[in-house]
Amino acid sequence: MAHHSPHHRHAGPAHHDEAGLADLLDLDAEVLGPYLDEVTAWVGRHAPDAPRTVVDVGAGTGTGSQALARRFGSAAVVAIDRSAVMLDRLRAAATEQRLGDRLRVVRADLDVAWPEVGAADVVWAASSLHEVADPDRVLRDVHAALNPGGLLVVVEMDALPRFLPDDVGLGRPGLESRCHEALAQAGWNAHPNWRPHLAGAGFEIAAQRSFTVEATPAPPSTGRYAHAYLRRIRSAVDGRLASDDLGTLDRLLAEDNPDSLLRRRDLTVRGSRTAWAARRP
Repeated sequence: MAHHSPHHRHAGPAHHDEAGLADLLDLDAEVLGPYLDEVTAWVGRHAPDAPRTVVDVGAGTGTGSQALARRFGSAAVVAIDRSAVMLDRLRAAATEQRLGDRLRVVRADLDVAWPEVGAADVVWAASSLHEVADPDRVLRDVHAALNPGGLLVVVEMDALPRFLPDDVGLGRPGLESRCHEALAQAGWNAHPNWRPHLAGAGFEIAAQRSFTVEATPAPPSTGRYAHAYLRRIRSAVDGRLASDDLGTLDRLLAEDNPDSLLRRRDLTVRGSRTAWAARRP
């Protein structure tokens, strides 16, 4: 089954409009980035003491890499992605955050082979593992790359993010729920329970936890984030939503419309993530 996600990290299949996706990832980080500090604090409780090397698999524009660098202040961080566009953004962000001397970028396609990055103490794969063609092979590669006692953390979205009130004042209530149903039919954000896959690759499950992701109050950039996100899913729901729903969605996306997402003040951002922490014995 093919997997699709608006937060595709390019660890696996190539994606069109990489610049647009990079913009979306940057907005995601701006609006929801603080939740990563909670996740990495949890990771720190299960990781080896003073890890020397941390690897971010499918790093995108580097939000996770930066959070890991903050959490593990003495570690070198290796960011892997197949997209040159993403890695250019990541380098720029690392320079801005003065992390350039601790962060190394590696362009690699995990569908081809695990890159030569040396031994790792922590490996992080956020919304990326379900994108590769053969995740079980990648998990075995990660297991081999980790030092004994090293930790792998897999993070996935439990559900697609929600921005809209049930009644947006246009069309029928429940538009966003129907969008999510259509995206589920298209296979967006599909991923398995990783526990048996982790065990099959030789890992011991250390912990599993769900994290609430919510921006309250919604920051000023929420409108741009919602607009970029819903614009990205528009083609996926075409032909799967009723024509009146598509018309409502188009009105929300029209930048010069008074009902545009860019002008609304009733938006929120809410969702959840599940994280699995697995140790190499």
